Amino acid sequence: MINERRLLNEANSYFLNKEYDKALFIYSQLSSLFPKKEEYKVYSLFCDIATEDEQKALSLYDYFCVAVEEDKDAAISYVEQAINAYDGDIDNMMNLLHDITETSVETLDAIKYEDFIRLVESRGSFRVAFEDIMFSTKVAIETKEDFFDFVSKLIDNGFNTTAYSYLDGFNEYFSYDKKLEELYKKLEEKNIVNNHK
Repeated sequence: MINERRLLNEANSYFLNKEYDKALFIYSQLSSLFPKKEEYKVYSLFCDIATEDEQKALSLYDYFCVAVEEDKDAAISYVEQAINAYDGDIDNMMNLLHDITETSVETLDAIKYEDFIRLVESRGSFRVAFEDIMFSTKVAIETKEDFFDFVSKLIDNGFNTTAYSYLDGFNEYFSYDKKLEELYKKLEEKNIVNNHK
């Protein structure tokens, strides 16, 4: 008998380890074994995107892993729209991002952390605010305290892959910082809990 959960966990591990060919192989197996489960096709798309734009793929993956738990159909629909927009449908991208900020999408490269926190307050949720900007905008962090606060909130809201990216990217700057070690530990504990759901 096929253990669907084990296969998915294995594919996700390969994806997170950036072994996209191996992940794609297992996601494809899952798609053919369970053709009615659209989410496996979506995971396969992430592997394809990763060959062109790894950061986009990881962000989409992060979003999807969180959103699929709450509303699978809405998560699949949103990711498909984001992928179509990413593939050049500028109108679609504009519609997806229309309420992020008053600034036009063309000029959205980075948002200061303090402005991002204001966005969180106006949207009523860190998660909603981060989903608004995650495909178009980087968060510009200027202080160590803001960095630790941001990464901690990413972990609390289930954006584990993105949190790892930030931690790994800044590891050399804060390599002996106790808070950095605490965040890695928090992330590991969160991943253990998620793998045993």
